[in-house]
Amino acid sequence: MQKVTLRIEGMHCGGCVKSVTRILQEFDGVAIANVNLEAANAEVTFDHTKVSVADLIDAVENAGFDAQQA
Repeated sequence: MQKVTLRIEGMHCGGCVKSVTRILQEFDGVAIANVNLEAANAEVTFDHTKVSVADLIDAVENAGFDAQQA
């Protein structure tokens, strides 16, 4: 398992946190997605053989948020 922190901009409420969490957890290979509104980030534990950091970032951005690896 690999761990990455993504910086996520555009989250304004708990609903945004739930949306980003759901998006990340939908990936096969994501074990844990801890999204923090105050810190504007997500700590994701995932299997890099099943999903890439770029895939995670693309999914979050496709949902209307700005994301990058921290």
